[in-house]
Amino acid sequence: MSSATPRITEIRTIGLMRSRTRALSSNTDTLVEVHTDVGLVGRGSCYTTKGLVDAALKLLEPLFLGEIAIEPERVSEKLHQSTYWQGRGGTVTHAISGIDIALWDILGQYTEQPIGRLMGGRYREKIKPYASLIFAEPGRLRDTLQAAMARGFRAFKLGWGPFGRQSDAYDELLVKTARETVGDAGELMVDPGASQQFWPHGLKWALRTAEMLASYGIVWFEEALQPDQIDDYRELRRAASIFVSAGEVLTRRQSFRPWLETGAVDIIQPDVTKVGGLSEARRIGWLAYDHNVLLVPHGFNTGVGLAADLQLVSALPNARWVEYITPSPLIEDILAAPFVLDDEGMLAIPDGPGLGIELKREGIAALATET
Repeated sequence: MSSATPRITEIRTIGLMRSRTRALSSNTDTLVEVHTDVGLVGRGSCYTTKGLVDAALKLLEPLFLGEIAIEPERVSEKLHQSTYWQGRGGTVTHAISGIDIALWDILGQYTEQPIGRLMGGRYREKIKPYASLIFAEPGRLRDTLQAAMARGFRAFKLGWGPFGRQSDAYDELLVKTARETVGDAGELMVDPGASQQFWPHGLKWALRTAEMLASYGIVWFEEALQPDQIDDYRELRRAASIFVSAGEVLTRRQSFRPWLETGAVDIIQPDVTKVGGLSEARRIGWLAYDHNVLLVPHGFNTGVGLAADLQLVSALPNARWVEYITPSPLIEDILAAPFVLDDEGMLAIPDGPGLGIELKREGIAALATET
């Protein structure tokens, strides 16, 4: 451990495309690098475009320059509290998320400890990742699931695509195809993606669909309703025999409180790269624990985001799964040592300092964008 107290000197960003085929891709994620005066560099990730993150950093710069880089919770709270009018969700909170993750990474490097231990202690050394996949027509869906199984996954979440957008009969055909493909032992989750613009369904559809999903042993029903319909979520949770989950569009711990305190979900799903970082997600996780709700972080982002999720779930007693987009250049191509599942489909939580990962610069460069 160094005797000097590291202070923030600069924050840099790298916008990432979701694919090397740029004509078919877009910048949805931004890596954040927090530099210090002692040479330590922390890495974070934001589920936001580079242009928006850069704009937020201009606003935040007078607040973070010169700050102590090994006090992530205090510095992040200062940024939240000092941007009351401009922040409270959206771009500013997303940018603070990346900064917060990077500061935890610096604290871990400084103390030579994994973040999970610094957040109070590790409840587990490995966790089950679920392959996060998009629904497709039955033939392609079968191929997608078989490929994920070949990569070692034992749990699979299917989302968006045609589900909920054609007919109840077609929805059941897709779920039946998925269950036949992965077998009875494979865990299946369904996410129709009701946060998509102009979602056409309401509570009656969700109740009917939950019943169908239960008959196929689906573990949870995610984002079944528009993201502001908290009363309908409570009704769905009371009626459904499977877990009901939501929360990926929410930011700041204050937004999660009514969902947990009024019993709207069985599983809460904050995204550490947009909710305010690890500091906020940790508080949400413990509030969820107090209300007997599981935490499954939304992780449709980068390898840095996945590493942060792994540290988070290591430090919470109420975690069972972690989301893993597969295959994804944003994960596989930017990590020096890619994550590997064991023979039981479990993922070891890194125990190195900070996030416990090293980045692959050439992989990042291939996906980087200047705008």
